[in-house]
Amino acid sequence: MANVTAKQLSEVIGVSVEKLLDQLNAAGVVVDGSDDPISDEDKLKLLESLRSSHGKGEGDGPKKITLRRKSKSELRVSGTSGRNTTTKTINVEVRKKRTYVRRVDVEAEEAKIQQEAESEAEEQTRMLQEQVEAETRQAEEAAQAEIEAARLAQEEVIRAEAEKKAYEKSLQEVEAAQKVIEQQRAESEAAEAAEEAARIALEAAAAASAAATTTDSKPGKHGKHEDKGTRYGRKELHVKESAHQPNRKQKFKKGQRQVHDIKNQHAFEKPTAPVVRSVEIPEAISVADLSQRMAIKAGDVIKVLMQMGTMATINEILDRDTATLVVEELGHNVVAAASEDDFEKELLAITEQSDEDKVTRPPVVTIMGHVDHGKTSLLDYIRKSRVTSGEAGGITQHIGAYHVETEKGIITFLDTPGHAAFSAMRARGAQATDIVVLVVAADDGVMPQTKEAIQHARAAEVPLVIAVNKIDKENADPDRVKNELAALEVIPEEWGGENIFISVSAITGEGVDSLLDSILLQAEILELSAVDKGNAKGIVVEASLDKGRGPVATVLVQSGLLQQGQLLLAGTQYGRVRAMYDESAKPIKSAGPSIPVEVLGLSGVPNAGDEVFVVENERKAREFATTREAKIRESKLSDQHKAKLQGMFDVMAEGEVAEINVLIKADVQGSSEAIRESLEKLATDEVRVKLVTTGVGGINESDINLAAASDAIVIGFNVRADAAAKRTAGDYGIDIRYYSVIYDIIDDIKAVMSGMLSPDSQENIIGLAEVKDVFRSPKFGDVAGSIVVEGVVRKGQPIRVLRDNVVIYEGELESLRRFKDPVEEVRMGTECGIAVKNYNDVKPGDQIEVFERIEVARTID
Repeated sequence: MANVTAKQLSEVIGVSVEKLLDQLNAAGVVVDGSDDPISDEDKLKLLESLRSSHGKGEGDGPKKITLRRKSKSELRVSGTSGRNTTTKTINVEVRKKRTYVRRVDVEAEEAKIQQEAESEAEEQTRMLQEQVEAETRQAEEAAQAEIEAARLAQEEVIRAEAEKKAYEKSLQEVEAAQKVIEQQRAESEAAEAAEEAARIALEAAAAASAAATTTDSKPGKHGKHEDKGTRYGRKELHVKESAHQPNRKQKFKKGQRQVHDIKNQHAFEKPTAPVVRSVEIPEAISVADLSQRMAIKAGDVIKVLMQMGTMATINEILDRDTATLVVEELGHNVVAAASEDDFEKELLAITEQSDEDKVTRPPVVTIMGHVDHGKTSLLDYIRKSRVTSGEAGGITQHIGAYHVETEKGIITFLDTPGHAAFSAMRARGAQATDIVVLVVAADDGVMPQTKEAIQHARAAEVPLVIAVNKIDKENADPDRVKNELAALEVIPEEWGGENIFISVSAITGEGVDSLLDSILLQAEILELSAVDKGNAKGIVVEASLDKGRGPVATVLVQSGLLQQGQLLLAGTQYGRVRAMYDESAKPIKSAGPSIPVEVLGLSGVPNAGDEVFVVENERKAREFATTREAKIRESKLSDQHKAKLQGMFDVMAEGEVAEINVLIKADVQGSSEAIRESLEKLATDEVRVKLVTTGVGGINESDINLAAASDAIVIGFNVRADAAAKRTAGDYGIDIRYYSVIYDIIDDIKAVMSGMLSPDSQENIIGLAEVKDVFRSPKFGDVAGSIVVEGVVRKGQPIRVLRDNVVIYEGELESLRRFKDPVEEVRMGTECGIAVKNYNDVKPGDQIEVFERIEVARTID
């Protein structure tokens, strides 16, 4: 190729002249200007320089090139579906790939493969030689082992023959001893028989001589004297029965099995000493269980209790002290049953984690405060969601657990209800939290639930951060809130106290960033840490029964790592974690400390507040759950026993108490608990609510049957009855009431209870008459001539006789007359004659007070 100038070359390769000159100078080609010629050797130098500058040498090109080709086509297939003929179109895609390899690389690869094959052949030869040597060595060892086994077998045969000879010799000696014993027994039996024959002969001789000398016998039929005892005058010979010979006179039917009566022989002997057992006694035990543990009859236990002055039945529940006295009285030993603390210590030992692996964890913050003070709205602004609108009535009725990722860090929030009925929920929230944010409305001030939240926080010993909400309102007064809280010993920092006060607005978002900064600052001061791996441990925040998913528990992980597939123990329930979801219902595989999750897979609905542990195997989980359930059952039995006695005394002291039977089914455990506590607080001395049962989940047919048997009202809180339950309720006439706000349940039950209260009797004075003179009547006795000074005097109403403003008699108005004519009533300023029934001591100057009794309906406050 002819030489070209630098300018022409730059136009060909598409770069500027200045850049081309720089590249040529870098390649060692000296070019002064754009018009200088460039030879082919200069071009090769430039090319090598560019390759080396881009990291590519001569051998750095691609070793192989792969070409891919893809073609698409359609395939039509006809078929029949019933009577119709259908045609299906199937898309067919054919993919082809071809790879081209550089020849140099192929030769190098073939040489490498040949070298590897040679080394592999050498390795196989070496391994084959080692295998032959090992097989030879094993064959020699096997032959040596066979020789040793043959020697041992020969020794065993010799020893067996010697043992056989010794056994035969001992057997012969035993047979000889048995023969001697048989011979001695035969000689003793012969001697006994001889003695018996001699005794019988002596008795017969004595009887014969006595008969000859003392009896006056008559001749018999054959001219001989007969004995009165026998037909022919002979004595009956008594022969000793043998255990091996049946009575010859006894006849057996054909085919009947003859059973020999072997006397004085039995299979076992009566124990000579009483059996002493070690009896474990729990806190409460029934009479039946106690007798079963001592292996005696329940009647014996009841007899001992009666001797101790206690009348008990077989199902009576005994406390530990009484059961101990009964066991000791019956001669057995008492062993203290394993306490629940031992099992809890074992469970804690299983889940114990090392403190060396602790890491910083997010804080768990509980939002508390009075109802309608803006707790959930404040959390909404932080979470950028709308939770308040989802709650019935605009109030929070569940514990909401939320995991919030803010710009300043991760925070876990627990939103607790503010209504008075949910005090147990707030107490649970305070126990599981690190920091309590107390929300107080600036326009409302401190309210009853605000004080209760402060008490819960102090009981849990967690720091308080005060959020003064609703400062955007016109009547907001934050200073009033500070003064009221200072009276409750909650002192702001600016006043020299320890509590942080932040003014916020859940509507505008004012002060929210300062609140988050204060929470994270408080968390840094607390130095919160937990282990983020190993077996997880946590607490059940809320639990419910979902018809499609089964028992669902909201668990707050406190330490460790909770993973899907692990075995979980929550209170008396256990199971393998089938699925986990976060607060947004997104499935997750694991959760670390301070993260709330929804867990599926438990055997039942746990109680809110139960501790959660991860156990290693199902056997341990079942053992712990069974132990806890037995403990709870014993405690319930003991409480029922005490309640029965207390209820008996209460009925004796107060008389009959009306009861309203109620069956409650709720959507979550916390709501059921809140409803139960609220209804129990409505009880009075005359009427009370009796809870037949409380549960979680929809209303089913068994619930209706139970309500029909106990004549109960069925209450469904955020749940509904299925078709079978509705049909059964219609047949029995059961009232099913659905509610979504707890206020409505309390108001309706109050109305029902108020209707069962006996009305109050009130007295209303309707008239007053002053006695002017007393007349004597033959029919009514003393008649008071009076004048009505106040109100009206009616016939048939009760009266009181007052003398000097002191009541001296209370009775009835027997007769009311005016001018000898009976009247029904006499008004003020009119004279009349009044006869008081069964009272004849009326004097002038007395006052007769007429009143009426009216009944006023009572209500439950």
